[in-house]
Order: sequence, then structure tokens, then C-alpha cells
Amino acid sequence: MPSPRKNTYADSVPAVAQACRILIYLARHPSTPMKLTTICTEVGIHNSKGYSILNTLGSFGLVQRDPIAKTYYLGPGLAHLGRMALESMDIRKVVTPYLQTLSYQTGETSLFGLLSAEQVFIIAKQEGSHLIGVNISLGHRFHMTAGAHGKAIVSALPDAERRKVLYRKNLYFYGDPKRFDHKRLEAEIKKARVSGFAEDRGELQPGINAVSAAVLDREGSVLGCVILIGTYPEDKLKEFGPLVSKTAQSISTDLGFSRPWIKEAGS
Repeated sequence: MPSPRKNTYADSVPAVAQACRILIYLARHPSTPMKLTTICTEVGIHNSKGYSILNTLGSFGLVQRDPIAKTYYLGPGLAHLGRMALESMDIRKVVTPYLQTLSYQTGETSLFGLLSAEQVFIIAKQEGSHLIGVNISLGHRFHMTAGAHGKAIVSALPDAERRKVLYRKNLYFYGDPKRFDHKRLEAEIKKARVSGFAEDRGELQPGINAVSAAVLDREGSVLGCVILIGTYPEDKLKEFGPLVSKTAQSISTDLGFSRPWIKEAGS
């Protein structure tokens, strides 16, 4: 009888565990920068190992080093991660009922993407009712200019920010940056500012269509977007678009945005 196959995955990675212990230790002493030897003694690792870990954490902004005093303290990168975690938890509670309603109305998979550092992170989703659909995992990230959500996000940006984005070298509105068409995009952005939603007709992935609308926070800044994605036919885009737009506007209202949804006149 063959012996059971052993699990080749480790339950814990020592270096990661040590890095976590270092961060936790520094967090317990937020007002006191620590020397390398003190940190390593308290955490229980060799100085050389601790030095390498601290340098790595520093490269991600999670730890900072005072080169004169040769001490270490928590870095600003942790503040960003912590803020993102809190926002994600709060936002999921708000968006989930809306995604459930949208998927019930359309039968398609609905997603909420949180915009951060030029990436859109999927933090909430509701599967559609079809046997064959699009599988996108929580935590998946897209570039902020990709496809329907890219057009929706950029259409909701202030003019100066929009121009700044559009002057970048690599833009993924139509998949491969080589396919970028500035005139076509300008027309689609203008249309999205009137309709409240943007489309992708199988250009990121053949056979997969998407509709997206931006979600705004209390200050009117783009927080993220609602995405409705699936293998539905293109003629459904006109039907689904207003539903996605209404969903995004309802979420924005719940998050504190109270100004009118601006539309460009004469479009």
C-alpha cells in the first residue's frame, strides 16, 4: 500500500514570522526608536538576521532607520496598510448588499474594486447565477487604467488628474498599451461622464464583457468602482449600464457623497 503523500507546503515561514515579531515589538514601543541589538535580543534572533530583515522591511517603507542614532522605528508604509485594512472592512459592509442586488437583477458577477496606488483591488464580490461565469478572486488587482473600470475611474477624475493619467507611457484601457487610441478614449470618457458608466467589449479578454461605474467618497474623490462582468452578449451593456451606475451612486451616497452627479452639457 503506497504511503500517504506528504504535504510539501510549510505551515510557517521562519523569516516572515521573525519579521512579524519585529514589527509587533516596534509597535509596542512607538515613541522609542530601538537599537538593532535590543530588537534582536527581544525578538530572539541573531543580529545579522535581524539586520537583513529590518533592511527588507525598510525597502517597503514598513520600518525606518535613523542613520545617526542607528535606531529603528515603524515606517509610514504601515499607516497606509492599516488605513487600507480599515477602509476595506468598513466599505465591504456598505457595498455587499448592493452587489447582491445587482447580481440578482442581472444574473452576472458583480465586483467592488478599491483604488489604491494606481491599482484596483477587488475587496468584495457577488457571484452571478449562471453555471458558466468569470472567476475573479478577492484580492485580485487590476491596473487602474484597465478596461471598463479604467474608463469609469478616469472619467470621474478632475480634469488636471485625468490629463496627468493620460500622459503616462503605458495605458491599458484596451489591453495591450500598443492598442491605445487617444481619440477613441476621449470619446468614451465623454460618454461615460454623461451616462455614468463605461464599457469593455471583450478587449481585455475576448468573450468577456464588463460595465463599470466609479464610486466617490465624501469629498468627491474616486474611492473605487463597481464592475459587472460576464460572458453576457454586448447588447446587454445598454441594459446593465444604468443599473451599475445607479449602484455606484447609491454606494457613494451611503459613503457620504452628497453633491449632484455632474454631467457634461451638450454631450
